[in-house]
Amino acid sequence: MALTTVELTPRIGTEIRTDIETLVSGRHAAQIRELLQQRGVLVLRGLHLDKDQQLAFSHTLGKVQPQGEGGIFKISIDPKESPGAEYLKGSFYWHIDGATDDVPNFAATLNARTLSRTGGSTYFANTYAAYDDLPEEEKKAYDQLRVVHSFEFVQRWVNPEPSSFELAFWQTRTPKVHPLVWKHRSGRKSLVLGSTAEYVEGMDRAQGRALLTKLREWSTQPQFVYRHDWQPGDLLVWDNTGTMHRVDPYPVEEGRLMHRTTIEAEEALA
Repeated sequence: MALTTVELTPRIGTEIRTDIETLVSGRHAAQIRELLQQRGVLVLRGLHLDKDQQLAFSHTLGKVQPQGEGGIFKISIDPKESPGAEYLKGSFYWHIDGATDDVPNFAATLNARTLSRTGGSTYFANTYAAYDDLPEEEKKAYDQLRVVHSFEFVQRWVNPEPSSFELAFWQTRTPKVHPLVWKHRSGRKSLVLGSTAEYVEGMDRAQGRALLTKLREWSTQPQFVYRHDWQPGDLLVWDNTGTMHRVDPYPVEEGRLMHRTTIEAEEALA
């Protein structure tokens, strides 16, 4: 079967229409990777991929991180499904995966297994486009700024009064310092933001947080954002180096479950 595409918004999001055999064959992997980096998020409706099929497709995009069960990581805030799942509530806020790692991962796939009846829509913001549309004087001002990203900082959004045990666990993750502007080897630039961004190095804390808030608001304007309302069997793929994402809160008792694969980092932040 051929692979066809439909743009979902002018600045971000493309739907791919194809069948499972074509997708997992890897015949169109180069085209899909290029489309991913140009459009930020790709949508494949109602495929109902099983674990092996999701992994096979993920391997056509790059090296899969060995998370969870053979590369399949369960995304659920239900502790019975995902032990220690409380930290996943951080996904209710705009973020980039792996921002508290040395280098964020390249991409990820998310496969709808069980949907909640309420909430659960996922939003993606194009941080390439957000950077491109900044005034030139602001681009120059931000070009050399560096931002401290902290796992503890984002967890305090979820749980402002942690126990000493919880705090000790959060603090096992050493804060990381990343440039505010990611200068990609392609020559393009994107903003590195999100709920992990605690403060700007060398800037007054209040001023730095005001700047980070301003840029988050700028980057999540409607023209930069795609909202995905899930249907059973949907598969999403996103470029984690050029987008932020978040999910609408949903009740734990509704059993929402996603299967994620993560494609390893391919270029350092510069």
